[in-house]
Parts: sequence; C-alpha cells; structure tokens
Amino acid sequence: MAIRIKSRWWNENNERSLPEMSGALAYIAWRLAVDKAIHLHCERFIYRDDHQRLAVIQEYLIFFIQVADRLAYRNLDDVARRELIVGIARKLVEHLQDNSEDVFGPGDYGSPFFALLNTRSEEYAEFQLTDDGPSYPFLRHLGFEIQQLMGNAEENRWVIDQVMDQDGFDAYERFAKAFDDLFA
Repeated sequence: MAIRIKSRWWNENNERSLPEMSGALAYIAWRLAVDKAIHLHCERFIYRDDHQRLAVIQEYLIFFIQVADRLAYRNLDDVARRELIVGIARKLVEHLQDNSEDVFGPGDYGSPFFALLNTRSEEYAEFQLTDDGPSYPFLRHLGFEIQQLMGNAEENRWVIDQVMDQDGFDAYERFAKAFDDLFA
C-alpha cells in the first residue's frame, strides 16, 4: 500500500524556519518508516511481536537521519545543518515516545533510540550518498541491521534482499524527494 506524502507547504511564499523543516521531515520519515515496516509484513515477512516491529521502524528512522544529514550537507552551512538534523532527531523521538507509550505503556523510549542513533551514525559514516542515491554498502547496512532484528527463521531469511533491492532505495527516493520539495 502506497502512502501519500505531503511535501509542499500550503503557502509556499512564506519563509520556513529550520525547526518547521525539522518537524515536517521527521513526520515524513516516521510515516515512511512505518509504511516500510508494514510493507515487510505484506511481503510475508513475520514479526515476532510489536517490539521487533518498532525496532525495524527505528532502523529506518536512523537511515532517514543519515540521508537527511547528507542531503543537508549539500544545501546548508554546518550550523544550520546541525540544527536541522538535531531537530529531526528530537522530533522523531517525540513520535517514537508517543507511539511506544500507546503500545507498551509508560517508559523511556527516547534514550535507547539516541544511543542506537549514535552507534549507527558512526557505522553509516563510512558509506556514501551520491547523486544517484545511497551506495550499495549504505543500503546493505540497513538491510543487514533489519536482518539481525528479524532473525534467520525460514520466513525472514531473505529480508535483507527485500530491503536492499527494493524497500531501502524506494524509501530513500521518497524521502529525498520530500526533502528537496520542502527546501525548494
């Protein structure tokens, strides 16, 4: 099921602040991550429970933060880029916290996400994003991390291929287009 992503401002003549851009990009990233997690299920990959599903969503969120950082590098100075990326991460934690509390009850869901984000950011730093999109190692890392979460049960053993060959690049294209539209 394809979701509609709104990536144009209602009144395009108004100047937008970086916090507004961060909020919009975080919302788009959240929707795309949830959509990709649902799509894996539609492709007959099996989630053990909601914790596993949310972990997959978090891997996609981290992927989108990495993509946003590289896209921002092309368009913004270092101070603005940092403000944008930190704003996206904070807004994503708000989405994650709200949705996790709805499913799992009260708790701190943001701190573990930030710790994972810091770890993954170091890992993703080795990979390139070109004008054609994420490099093969960039997508492979996303697929590998999701494979680790999903396990090697018979029904999930090809999830890395699904993510690398289809879902990861599609997610990148949709997010990058929204990023470009919002900054146009």
